[in-house]
Amino acid sequence: MGFEVSRRLGVADTVTLVNAVVGFVAGAVAFADLHLAARLLLLSVITDALDGIVARGSESSAVGPLLDSITDVVSFGATPSLFVYVLLVERFGTVTETGPAMGVAITLVASAYVVFSIVRTAFYETYIETADGRPGMPNSLGAIVLSTAYLGGIHHPIVLAGVMLVFSVAMIAPFDYPKPGPKHVTPVGVVLALAVLAPDALYQFGPRAVLVVALLFFLAGPRYYWAD
Repeated sequence: MGFEVSRRLGVADTVTLVNAVVGFVAGAVAFADLHLAARLLLLSVITDALDGIVARGSESSAVGPLLDSITDVVSFGATPSLFVYVLLVERFGTVTETGPAMGVAITLVASAYVVFSIVRTAFYETYIETADGRPGMPNSLGAIVLSTAYLGGIHHPIVLAGVMLVFSVAMIAPFDYPKPGPKHVTPVGVVLALAVLAPDALYQFGPRAVLVVALLFFLAGPRYYWAD
């Protein structure tokens, strides 16, 4: 028996794979243009949301949940780590310029987010059954904060790398993060689209507004947020 890809993949799975492509492109573009990479990372977040909408409107395939988790590691784990790596290299230089010790330090700091993202995803797929309350911060939240902070004018590599280190540990913290409800996802999605299409419009309103909402959700979501 073969893979039977065309029969076993659904429409939502196709959207999931588009998310993986956008996330990969964002990571590649980061080496040349961090501003564009941040916008593509936010576009990947939008694509991920569309994936969920399509999945709810059609029959989900058996491979869909695992495919979504793997894609999230690519788009919201590996790409943010590459983003941080480029930030640090631009500030301190490459390994040939800084020496092996600094090069290793930069690599370890940058890779923390993808490593913790992998750990969280593996534990979630193995041990967590409910989709309503999810232990640990979702990796997409860190990706949103990183990209909107950069688009909103926060470019200091130490600040952004430090924030991502905190968020890395938060992904395995013993706090349940609720899944945002549709009535909140829609308005945030509109502002998110503004951040992608016109990040500098209205004094960078789009990215700054999403950044504030994301930070509030990070700090207060486990205790005060209800999806219904």
